[in-house]
Amino acid sequence: MSNTAQPRTFQVITYGCQMNVHDSERIAGVLIEAGYRQAAVADQADLVVFNTCAVRENADNRLYGNLGHLAPVKQGHPGMQIAVGGCMAQKDRQIVVDKAPWVDVVFGTNNLGSLPALLERSRVNNAAQVEILESLERFPSTLPTRRDSAYAAWVSISVGCNNTCTFCIVPALRGKETDRRPGDILAEIRALVSEGVQEITLLGQNVNTYGVEFGDAGAFAKLLRSCGEIDGLERVRFTSPHPAAFSDDVIAAMAETPNVMPSLHMPLQSGSDVVLKAMRRSYRSEKFLGILDRVRAAMPDAAITTDVIVGFPGETEADFQSTLDVVAAARFAAAFTFQYSIRPGTPAATMPDQVPAKVVTERYQRLVDLVGEISWAENSKLVGQQVEVMFADGEGRKDGATARMSGRARDNRLVHVRVPEEAEARPRPGDIGLVEVTYAAPHHLNADAPLTDLRRTRGGDAWASAQGPTTIGLGLPKLARK
Repeated sequence: MSNTAQPRTFQVITYGCQMNVHDSERIAGVLIEAGYRQAAVADQADLVVFNTCAVRENADNRLYGNLGHLAPVKQGHPGMQIAVGGCMAQKDRQIVVDKAPWVDVVFGTNNLGSLPALLERSRVNNAAQVEILESLERFPSTLPTRRDSAYAAWVSISVGCNNTCTFCIVPALRGKETDRRPGDILAEIRALVSEGVQEITLLGQNVNTYGVEFGDAGAFAKLLRSCGEIDGLERVRFTSPHPAAFSDDVIAAMAETPNVMPSLHMPLQSGSDVVLKAMRRSYRSEKFLGILDRVRAAMPDAAITTDVIVGFPGETEADFQSTLDVVAAARFAAAFTFQYSIRPGTPAATMPDQVPAKVVTERYQRLVDLVGEISWAENSKLVGQQVEVMFADGEGRKDGATARMSGRARDNRLVHVRVPEEAEARPRPGDIGLVEVTYAAPHHLNADAPLTDLRRTRGGDAWASAQGPTTIGLGLPKLARK
């Protein structure tokens, strides 16, 4: 970086999945280590980094809209730089610079750590730098990470994907699955726990195929059980598994490991076996529902969520009705629903019988209505029951106006909790309490009865003492302040 009187400031803007969110934490960590300081407002930053998604069309539209908005800002801000990374950068490469020539750096999913050097090279040469690696330089979890939360963290166990789903561009962008060694993962988790982290979410494109690279089909179940042996680790989650590889040993590990939470995100994508075959999803609806039955037999209180795509090429009304039937049978606590859109570079993009947009929109609304009805009914079963909530920072947009604090139950449902006005009696983010559910809505629960059994936790202590981003390297934790 150039020598300046004040550290250059940055803002990272993220589109897409949890993997992208965690990659953004690494991007921020790399920049902080290089001497940058985080800015509060993107338009005032010396550097704006867009970490992009290639899965849905609206991410493309949002990126180019924001790049257009920043063009005049950059003209009035001498020395400002703009970088574009992530899956869309990996896919489109030079197209980004051609459409937005004021972009300084385009980098890929496999070379996050190169960003500071690329920015300096662009500044010195006064030219855009495009660097896309086709394979990993080094596993991203070895990079420094700047986390927003002092009590919860993502932990990547693998990157890449060995599946060939016809609607998905991700395997072409992130490559074949690469697994971290169990010891490295557990060392990172222990380092995080030593700093006060008490909830971790294991990340992978397909977490339950973890171990394929080193030949251990039972590695993911073993990893869950090993997490159960880490003192101070209160909650373990993971996302996302693939139904084709979801095995009974994982169900047993979830049920028998106390700190593995009774929540499961299992992507359905379609309830039609014909569509699943066209998607190259190597399971069928009967197998999918059978997994849910076994999960609920082992964990009766488990909350199961899913992803569903509406309007995949060739989807008939009968196919869509099969999706509605499976969703009704599955009784999902929530579902992330998507209207299919063509993604260039995927096999589905050139399939015949693309479904008209008007039909897709109408089917999508019917699915959303059904999902809402089921979610509301499932949530209503919890009214009058006590649930354990880990309070969080920023989960409730209306908390200030409603005298509530929000957090997540063990099953990952969002709970808005009325809390005392007195500061000494209020929970801190990271603290845990028992609350009685007094109201249910499709997407959240309210708990307006008095808070009981509030437990001050190490995570709450970490939040109170840190009040700033935490930067860790694998096995070498350190605290960095703004």
